[in-house]
Amino acid sequence: MLVHGANGNAASFAPLVAALSEAGHRALAVDLPGHGPDGNFPASYQAPQDLAAFAAAPSPVLARTTLADNVRHVVATVRSAARHGPVILVGHSMGGATITRVGDEVPHLIARLVYLSAFCCVRLRSVIDCFQTPQASTTLLPLIPSIPTPERLGVSRTNWRSADPGFLAAAKAALAAEYDDASFLAALNTFEPDESTTVVTDDARGTPAAWGRIPRTYVRYTRDRAIPLALQNRMIKEADEATPGNRFEVRSLAAPHLGPKDPQPLAAVLTNLL
Repeated sequence: MLVHGANGNAASFAPLVAALSEAGHRALAVDLPGHGPDGNFPASYQAPQDLAAFAAAPSPVLARTTLADNVRHVVATVRSAARHGPVILVGHSMGGATITRVGDEVPHLIARLVYLSAFCCVRLRSVIDCFQTPQASTTLLPLIPSIPTPERLGVSRTNWRSADPGFLAAAKAALAAEYDDASFLAALNTFEPDESTTVVTDDARGTPAAWGRIPRTYVRYTRDRAIPLALQNRMIKEADEATPGNRFEVRSLAAPHLGPKDPQPLAAVLTNLL
């Protein structure tokens, strides 16, 4: 079961789901609340764009979405899927905050947690706290221009459909520097413009007694310039210190933040966990 990160959706996992299915495994990608069919795509975001209107457009679902909402949604999906066999719960990027809290809620239903260059908060309280550490100082995410929105909207907003060369260069450097331009633009077209500002500040910590008893794997993306390798290593270390009897199994892929362009290496890692 695959859980996307910020500005993502289930569709972003389509190549990986296909690779896992071709290998004979059942795979399910989850749309978090306010994403996928519930995503916010105002008319001002379409071409020709009206950026002034886009900046002020409400986001009725995401403005009220919390990390607890994400957790409730995924817990319900885990309960349903667990009737058919063991669940390996996989989170990418900010999806790691969700799967940790889900692990705290239903540890008995999860066979393994897998973090794909994802946030794993144990000592650090939240995603935003992770970004304030020295290990996150080299992240390139702040260089991706965002659309200023009124605070009352409760969302951060990015114009992923921008054709501005500066925007595209910054986004590619942070997310997928190793991709060719065509592959990067194809990936960018799966992104959603809005993300809740609440999720990044909510308490994302797992507890040793619940989350900490689930077997877990961390897949490091060694070329990640959004969640730097130093931050990935810090989160692994702090988790292992919290549960020394149940340490991360660590795998590494030479991939940027969006993961390997070819899904087969990642599918092979996940298949070997079964």
